[in-house]
Amino acid sequence: MTTATQHHNNDVREHILETGQRIMAGKGFSAVGLNEILRDAGVPKGSFYHYFGSKEAFGAAMLERYFDDYLAQLDSTLSQPGLKMSQRLMKYWQQWQESQSFYDCQGKCLAVKLGAEVADLSDSMRLTLQAGTSGIISRLAHALESGVAEGSLTLDDEPARVAESLYQLWVGASIMVKIVRNTGPFDSAMSMTQQIIHTTP
Repeated sequence: MTTATQHHNNDVREHILETGQRIMAGKGFSAVGLNEILRDAGVPKGSFYHYFGSKEAFGAAMLERYFDDYLAQLDSTLSQPGLKMSQRLMKYWQQWQESQSFYDCQGKCLAVKLGAEVADLSDSMRLTLQAGTSGIISRLAHALESGVAEGSLTLDDEPARVAESLYQLWVGASIMVKIVRNTGPFDSAMSMTQQIIHTTP
C-alpha cells in the first residue's frame, strides 16, 4: 500500500468518525443509523465496512478517538507552565463547565451523552468507556498527588480516591445540567470541589 493511499484511507476513516461523533453527540447511539452518518459524510456504505466491521466496532473506535483527544487536552491543561497544580486543576473544572453545555456540546460531552446507553448495549464500547474514564481519573490522581507534594493543596483522603470521587461528581453534575437546563449543578460541583481540595495561598 502506498503512502498516499494510506493517507487517503486514514482521512476517510477520520472523516467518518468525526461525522458520526457530531451526529451521535446530539441524538445518541441507537437513534442514529449508518445511512445517516454515511449520507452526511458523503461516503458509500461499502467504504464504511472497509474501515469498521459493524456499527458496534464503529462506536468503540469513535469513543477511543474521543478519549484520545480528551486526554491530550487534559495533559495540556495539567502541564500548563506558570501555574501551581491547584490552579491547573481548577482550570480543568472551569473548562469542564464551559464545554459541557446543555445547549450544544458538539461532541465534547460524548461520554456523558452515550455512557449509560452504550454500556448496556455493547461490552466493547463499555470497555472503551472504562479505559477512557480510567485514564482521566489516573491523570487527576497524579495531579492531586503532585499538588500535595508542591504544597499548593491538601487532601483528606488518598489522591486516587479523591480523583475518582471528583470525576464521578462532575459526570453526575453534567447529567443534571441536561435535566434541569441550567448550570446550577455545575455551581454545586465547583463548590464541593473547592471543599474537597484545600488550596493553599
